[in-house]
Amino acid sequence: MDGTPDSPWPGTGLDPLAGRVLEHLVSVPSADAVQVAAAVGVSGPAAEEALRRLEEASLALRADGATARWAAGPPRASLGALLARRRAELARAEALVERLHETYEEVSAPRTAHLVEALEHEEEVSARYAQLLKGSSVEVLHLAKPPYVTGQHAAARDLGVADGVRMRSVYETDGFTDAVSLETALRGTAEGGQLRLASRLPVKLVVFDRAAALLPVRGDRPAAGSVVVHSPALVEALVALFESVWERAEPVSLATRREGPPPVPAPRPEDPVPDSGAPAVRPDRRTREILHLMATGMKDDTIARVLKVSRRTVQKHVSEAGVLLGARTRFQIALLAAERGWLEERP
Repeated sequence: MDGTPDSPWPGTGLDPLAGRVLEHLVSVPSADAVQVAAAVGVSGPAAEEALRRLEEASLALRADGATARWAAGPPRASLGALLARRRAELARAEALVERLHETYEEVSAPRTAHLVEALEHEEEVSARYAQLLKGSSVEVLHLAKPPYVTGQHAAARDLGVADGVRMRSVYETDGFTDAVSLETALRGTAEGGQLRLASRLPVKLVVFDRAAALLPVRGDRPAAGSVVVHSPALVEALVALFESVWERAEPVSLATRREGPPPVPAPRPEDPVPDSGAPAVRPDRRTREILHLMATGMKDDTIARVLKVSRRTVQKHVSEAGVLLGARTRFQIALLAAERGWLEERP
């Protein structure tokens, strides 16, 4: 009914105002321009212009008299003809795209002979990344490790991914400490993406719809340039690399970030009976969140940033877990927590 992205009128070739006027006309036998303007909340001249556009599209009929009156034509027939014209226009546009692509391939054959694009400058890398991300329609796979290129993260933050696109990201634990990487991960998970952490990643990598992959020429110097790989065989190998890293990485949820500890769950009847001499109390949800992140290799400062709590709160929960487990060192705490199955329980 208006100019929002969900309005169906742009798909018919009508502007939102003309669509609103047509919706009013089909609800009344006839109306003059003044009545139409009052019904849709626009000025008289604007209503008259919209009515003329509907008449040109054979969607409205004008009856002359002392005061001209307007009536809608049969919507199914009139709109059906309009949509048929739109489909013909789209078919011609698709044919044009194919011709342009054929010309592009002929002209760029020497450059794409090895199915790899070379991107030398940071601005070029950021622009190509944004283009590939915006054009993705199925899935984006992401291995993120420092050093980061600010431009690339800005593009991800501003563009995001289209609705329905699945996004899976693995961040290197040691690099998951700055505001940029955390903000990017939060945005991705908020839009339905999945996040995991790994202690060490082999390469920085983004795969778009399993059809193209972007990675730096030098892992230690991302500003030195990147390459976009189009070769199906190479992209398939990079997807296999990502899946291998994904399987070994630790799942992490950032959806529970909040101030203050979550409520302590009541003991469950199905909880196993601890060994003799072991404490009978299960850790609360926040403690298990912290232990889970600690087991990935995260430091206290990083855990605090991820869970949006203080470093002191993190240390308090780790200390309490040590008391429950009868452990003194962080290594012992992580080992015993894993043996008790605490790390397998998703927070």
